[in-house]
Amino acid sequence: MFVKSRPLKAGERVYIGWDAAEAVAWNVAEYSLFRHASRRLIRTDRIALQTLGARYQRQTSALTNGQLFDEISGAPMSTGHAIARFFIPLLQEFSGWALFTDGDVLFREDVGNLFEMADPKYAVMVVQHPPILEAATKKAGHVQQAYPRKNWSSVILFNCGHLANRALTLQALNTWTGRDLHAFSWLRDAEIGELPARWNHLVHISQPDPNPALVHYTLGTPDVDGHEHDPFADEWRLAARVAGYSNLLAFHTELQGVGKAAV
Repeated sequence: MFVKSRPLKAGERVYIGWDAAEAVAWNVAEYSLFRHASRRLIRTDRIALQTLGARYQRQTSALTNGQLFDEISGAPMSTGHAIARFFIPLLQEFSGWALFTDGDVLFREDVGNLFEMADPKYAVMVVQHPPILEAATKKAGHVQQAYPRKNWSSVILFNCGHLANRALTLQALNTWTGRDLHAFSWLRDAEIGELPARWNHLVHISQPDPNPALVHYTLGTPDVDGHEHDPFADEWRLAARVAGYSNLLAFHTELQGVGKAAV
């Protein structure tokens, strides 16, 4: 079914989580966003602890495997944007709407359709995934922590002007634990709106969906060993080729016909 798109309004921004170790994934995410999005008023920004400059004052160290460790939380961070995403309302000067996504996503639908669902009564809107209570490893063996509302924060539509988000002061952002931030502990339940599950489809975690709007490769993008045949991997690799990573298509000879698809 055709879904009518509309231009993003002034003040609407898309922040994609940046990690230098996942630069390919970031560029695929950005390309797929622009591939499907309305043509006007689209602005994307990288967000990570490095892009925040002096605003980011949390003591951070590195483990022997290279994974970042947040000293305040006493826990490792799976990416360089693990905490940075919560600075978005502050960056937006507590005004307007802004979307955050992890860097390992593939857009398959116009992001304007997501902004169309923005409801001003909510401070944030997220896909409210069922609880995942056990810690595990993913991608390059990095530990991912278990916490309430796990994966809710991987795609966040922020109502930056909502009064409740003013609790995200610079001091709070630099002193609260990551567990509290990812659990949206500064909000009441009634201030957290729900997005359709198709806007944060977790590969191999969510229930199967033949047509998700946003695919999230939280366990590893299709260029990671063991994930070459994950759902929508052909689409991801095609987007990677158009984004400038043509060598990724060489991984599997069965993709010879994929390049003929319209991009």
